[in-house]
Amino acid sequence: MKNKLVPLALSLAFVGITAVSSASAQTNLNQRTVLTFSQPVEVPGKVLPAGTYTFELNDSMANRHIVQIFDAAGTKIVALVLAVPSRRPVATGETVVSFAEVAAGQPQALRLWYYPGQTVGREMVYPKARAQQLAVTANVTVPAVDDSVYADAKVDEMKTAEVVAITPQRTETPIVFQPTPVESAPRTVATLPAQREALPDTASALPLIVLFGFATLAFGLTLRRLSTNRSAR
Repeated sequence: MKNKLVPLALSLAFVGITAVSSASAQTNLNQRTVLTFSQPVEVPGKVLPAGTYTFELNDSMANRHIVQIFDAAGTKIVALVLAVPSRRPVATGETVVSFAEVAAGQPQALRLWYYPGQTVGREMVYPKARAQQLAVTANVTVPAVDDSVYADAKVDEMKTAEVVAITPQRTETPIVFQPTPVESAPRTVATLPAQREALPDTASALPLIVLFGFATLAFGLTLRRLSTNRSAR
């Protein structure tokens, strides 16, 4: 999905982000990332006050991701966010976040989060009412779900909620999800061995030679016997 996003440098100037990512195996699995915001930041369904937060994947399915946002201590969930996969052409070695344009005086709205070394990141899915505002203000298409999903955010509901795209004209269009390479299993094609149409190269012609020799010898003996019988007469 093509989005008109505020450049990262401009976003950093507005918000002031410090990102820390661990390289442990468990962290790579859930992509745990610590982000510090110097100003309030909006995420779907909530505005986070300035401070430090831990972003972590709760679940990563083929067509949607569920992100948990913890407090600074990493023990209390302060927000549960639905996201859809977003692909970038080249991975970077740093955490990358981007924000949507918002009306003056409003907190910056988080749109994209990419984990270091990954080309597939997460695009935040906003409640429909807020998605319409963001789509009109930024002139972009914003993924959205029914407002009730964030009224009582639960993982099970986010897994099954219908995700649509809100256009700048406030219309809803279905989102067609493309599976990522790691989610697409290659087809297995069985190749049967070809039928033999000739004798293998290792086959010997010796039996044919022996048979031909016996036939020649028998023919010679027969001719000799006939010749002897004629001479006797």
